[in-house]
Amino acid sequence: MAEVVVIGSANVDHVVEIEHRPVDGETILGSDLTFTPGGKGANQAVAAGLLGGAVAFIGCVGADSSGDLLVGSLAGAGVDLSGTVRVGGPTGVAIIMLTPDGENSIIVAPGANRQVTPEVVAGNEVLLADARVVVAQLEIPLESVVEAVWYAPGARLVLNAAPAAPLPAELLAECNPLVVNESEAASLLGDGAPEDGAGLAAALLELGARSVVVTMGAAGAFVAETGGDPVHVAAAEVEAVDTTGAGDAFVGALAVRLAEGSGLAEAASFASRVAGIAVTKRGAQSSYPSRAELK
Repeated sequence: MAEVVVIGSANVDHVVEIEHRPVDGETILGSDLTFTPGGKGANQAVAAGLLGGAVAFIGCVGADSSGDLLVGSLAGAGVDLSGTVRVGGPTGVAIIMLTPDGENSIIVAPGANRQVTPEVVAGNEVLLADARVVVAQLEIPLESVVEAVWYAPGARLVLNAAPAAPLPAELLAECNPLVVNESEAASLLGDGAPEDGAGLAAALLELGARSVVVTMGAAGAFVAETGGDPVHVAAAEVEAVDTTGAGDAFVGALAVRLAEGSGLAEAASFASRVAGIAVTKRGAQSSYPSRAELK
C-alpha cells in the first residue's frame, strides 16, 4: 500500500548551461543540451521513493522515448506506477537555463501533463483512499488537484502551489501544509504581502491554509501552524552547484516524514537536509539522496 501518493507532472528536462541570462534581442552560446528526467510531480515522487517511502505516482507521460525515460527513473526509485498513464501526444518538456551560480530559469511545455484529468484521478480512487499523505502541485489542471482531495478525505494534503496560481478557498482550507517559496507566497497574498518569511507564513495561515511552509533557499524555511508562531528552520550550509529540483526534493522528503508521523517542523528540518544535498549535484532526480546517504 502506498502511504504517499503524488499526483502531478512528469517532464523531461532539457538543460543548457549559460554564462548569463540573455537580455531582449540577445543571442548567446550555451553548453551542449542534456536530457534528464524531471517535472515537479515526478521529482517529488522520486525523492520520496529514494528516501524509503511507500510511494505511488499518478500522472501522464507520452508513448515516446521521453516517457520511457521518466517511467524508468520512477521505477528505479521504487515508485508504484499503477497510476501512471501512457497517453497520445508528447511527454512534457522543461527547458532549463542554468547559470554558474547554480540558479536557473525554466520554461515548461506541459504536453501529456494536460491529460491528468479528473477522470484519471477518479480511476485511482483506491490509491488515494489508502494514502496517508497526498502531494500535489500546479503543473497539472487545477480541477484534478481538487478532485484528488475529494477522493482522499483521510489523507494529509501537501500542496506545493507552484507555479503560482489563485487557489479556491475550499482547496486552501485542505492544505496541511501549503508549501510555497517567497515569490509564490507573495503572489497568493497580493498587494501588501509581508516581505519577511515569518510574516508570509502567518499571512497565509490567515488566508485559510491549515499549515504553511515558506521556503527561502539558502535562508531556510518558515513553518507555521494554527495556534502557534512561525518557526524558522535553517538550511544546510553547502555550496550550491545546481538548484534545479531542490524544492521538489524538499517536498518529497517532507511528505515521507509526515507519513511516518513526524511533526511539521521536524519534517521540514529533515527536508532541508535532503534539499541541501540535492543542490550540491547537477540535475534534478539524479541529485536526490537515498536515506542511507543522510547518515
